[in-house]
Amino acid sequence: MSALAPQARWLLAALCVLLYAALCLGLWRRARRRARAARAEAAALAAASAGSQPVLVAYASQTGQAEAIAHETARLLHTAGEPVHLCALGAVDAALLARTRTALFVASTYGEGDAPDNAAAFQQGCMARPLALAHLRCGVLALGDRQYARFCGFGQALAAWLAASGAEALFDAVEMDNGAPEALRRWQQHLGQVALLDATPAWQAPAFAPWRLAERIHLNPGSAGGAVFHLAFAPPPGVAADWQSGDLAEVRVPADPARPRNYSIASIAADGCVHLLVRAAVRADGRPGLASQWLCQGLAPGATVDMRLRPHGNFRLAGNAGRPLILIGNGTGLAGLRGHLRARAAQGAGPNWLVFGERAAAHDFLHREELLRWQAEGVLARLDLAFSRDQAQRVYVQHRLAAQAGLLRDWVLGQGAALYVCGSLQGMAQGVDETLRTVLGDAVVDAMVRDGRLRRDVY
Repeated sequence: MSALAPQARWLLAALCVLLYAALCLGLWRRARRRARAARAEAAALAAASAGSQPVLVAYASQTGQAEAIAHETARLLHTAGEPVHLCALGAVDAALLARTRTALFVASTYGEGDAPDNAAAFQQGCMARPLALAHLRCGVLALGDRQYARFCGFGQALAAWLAASGAEALFDAVEMDNGAPEALRRWQQHLGQVALLDATPAWQAPAFAPWRLAERIHLNPGSAGGAVFHLAFAPPPGVAADWQSGDLAEVRVPADPARPRNYSIASIAADGCVHLLVRAAVRADGRPGLASQWLCQGLAPGATVDMRLRPHGNFRLAGNAGRPLILIGNGTGLAGLRGHLRARAAQGAGPNWLVFGERAAAHDFLHREELLRWQAEGVLARLDLAFSRDQAQRVYVQHRLAAQAGLLRDWVLGQGAALYVCGSLQGMAQGVDETLRTVLGDAVVDAMVRDGRLRRDVY
């Protein structure tokens, strides 16, 4: 038996290599199928009879909701016999607008009135001054959240710019608060001014389903900050849930079902459960956050929550799957980054560099064992940590990044790395953006946003 042991180990190693190769081949084939389907859809939408001109449907989307509505808008128009040119707003330029006669814009707002990343080039270029668009008939659906001071700020700015450019508004801009269905119905009714849609059923967003709370773990006991929990939700019986790293889970809580909350998914489909990282939030007036407190404390283990999964194209790996990755985040922003790292670990992809920040290493090193194991195994080529309260002077992730300016330039400029930022908009995301622009220059950062090499999931 002892003489066979080395041979058995060799056979086992060979089997592992074959299984890994089969996994990679399966992932490659799935990506190829999705790419072919996307190309086929684009070709079908654009099909036009001689002399007819496509309707431009352009979306400015940060979390994927505006993109999903734009896709459905394009399908409705195509069903009614209209050829459609569907694209992100960042792909629209003055030349395209000059030869377009009808355009529909689905525009969300990022932060306090800013353009989403995939519309930044359009805002900086076309919207810098009015154009001559008297030939253009257009409509705008503006998405936003009334909890922000500049509700639908970018959509409003886009509608105002179109008016200043002389474009004819087919109807007053439709403002949608947090996916309100009545605004979606108004939008579809207005589409009748572009095509005959009387016989087309109203579009409905994917239905919520009951996901069961399978696990809840307190990740930072003793922390001076808000309690953070790792939550695992099992899909409904008979449902094989499918998502990609970077996607979102939309949760509807009993106390406020009209306002679903979006959470970054911290797992991959192979895990079998949707993992979330949720902090039990407390409002400025001391009241607990309705959704987070219920998820962290009120929802009983084994009970269900209304949930649906949302593709988040702006934060998926997509064309960056073969690149080195720099993942930057703080607090529960680790969720979206962990999803990508689990995907990279499963695929053996790299190199990967994580820059993560929280309060104190003793209590707030979220998923410590997993991150250190990934570092030891080489999944993480580099792990930089910023625990702001562990020294007299506050240190944040942007400071760790600035301290490695030379390495950052080498990864981005020398190796072609992509950057993913997840976590707080105020403070962290702004500080990271300033550091990137200082180290790499505005032109490089702007080009990375346009090319999809810099992606953000911030809130």
